[in-house]
Amino acid sequence: MSKYPIIIFEGIEASGKTTNFKIAANYLKKRRKSFIKLREPGGSIFSEKIRKLILNKKLNLNNKTDLLLFYAGRSENFEKIIKKNYKKKIILIDRFTDSTIAYQHYGMKIDLKVIKMLNKFIIGNFNPNIVFLSTVNSKNLQKRLKNRSKLNRYDKFKLKFYNKVQNGYEKISSNKSKYIKINSNTNTINEVKKIIINKLEKLI
Repeated sequence: MSKYPIIIFEGIEASGKTTNFKIAANYLKKRRKSFIKLREPGGSIFSEKIRKLILNKKLNLNNKTDLLLFYAGRSENFEKIIKKNYKKKIILIDRFTDSTIAYQHYGMKIDLKVIKMLNKFIIGNFNPNIVFLSTVNSKNLQKRLKNRSKLNRYDKFKLKFYNKVQNGYEKISSNKSKYIKINSNTNTINEVKKIIINKLEKLI
């Protein structure tokens, strides 16, 4: 395995995904490892502008527009940031291609063939070495979203939608060794840190 792995963090809203991403970034920083971090939507200067459109709760984007905005951002990130750092630095990404399949296919019912075709067109055979997949139950999901001071468009879907997306993640990750599942309902923050750091120590 490359000493500069590609590490992805996936999971639905309020699953602890972003917290876990920060744990990994802080660990790599302490170890003085060379790494970059990206988020989707977002990343490059242009992709961050796209992020504002995608997450704007005042906008009512149709599902196809949503999908294509995500890919526009990913294309910019891949061409201008990821390619430049591939096999030169560890790459951390907060959501990537699995997120598109989980949300846009399982959640929004967009044809999986279209999504896979666009993935291939934008990133070719680029694949992560490891994916940390965070999960959350419906009770904690609702509780955590209520406690957020600001909600974006993706924080305001119905519970049924989030259940579809999380079930999609389960199908994507089923019986695949590159996925490390982290249950945010049962694991304490210290236990989560141990899981992530132990895996990173083996990777790098």
